[in-house]
Amino acid sequence: MNSIHLVPVEGRVPYAACLEWQRDLARAKIAGGLPEDLVLLLEHEPVLTLGRGARESNVVAPREILEVAGVQTVEVERGGDVTYHGPGQLVGYPILDLNRWKRDLHWYLRQLEQTLIDALRGLGLQGFRFPDYTGVWVGDANDRSATGRAAGRVRKIASIGVHVSRWVTWHGFALNVTNEPLLNFGLIVPCGIDEVRMTTLESEGVSHGWETVRNAVGFGLGNAFECSVHVTPSVRVGEHPILDAATALVG
Repeated sequence: MNSIHLVPVEGRVPYAACLEWQRDLARAKIAGGLPEDLVLLLEHEPVLTLGRGARESNVVAPREILEVAGVQTVEVERGGDVTYHGPGQLVGYPILDLNRWKRDLHWYLRQLEQTLIDALRGLGLQGFRFPDYTGVWVGDANDRSATGRAAGRVRKIASIGVHVSRWVTWHGFALNVTNEPLLNFGLIVPCGIDEVRMTTLESEGVSHGWETVRNAVGFGLGNAFECSVHVTPSVRVGEHPILDAATALVG
């Protein structure tokens, strides 16, 4: 059975430092120097990231407003449009070798969605997919339409954007936990989706501690990827995960 190691990262992490760390880990995995598959789990300092498909017009706030709010803007190699990361959001960066799993990007995106759907179920909330938009949504599952989206009857709670090189992955997903991110989502057109309503676990009446949410994501990974999951001790950004001290969470 394949396995994944969850790596909790301490503190609120500057985006640039974490991006370089992901790239270092991915390069090590491509070169054969990192045999284990990892998922980094963390919170970021406020940042807007623009994927390969991003349109500048989807950053609606003027540069001056971003500077006052302390929100950086970074162009990255992941797919997708613009999104926000910041406090109150659990971000996961899988560093996986898809040669071990399935060499199919669409399959991988669906497994990440299923991971988050299963995690939400474990936290007491029904999540689902929305046609033509990668990510996870909540609300009225019977009204997955543009009208339902504009009216807020379906709301986006998790975003996904990935990059793959030689079938090794980085970038990943973001799950909105507390209400802190909601104000800064107003700086952009989230994921380039018109009239999208972003939401959080807190807004949906679900309240859990960070460890509970992290573990729910771990159980979701185990279910979606049909693998064992281990949790390492927490590390600081840039440090090598302490894999030999990991404890079993699934399997």
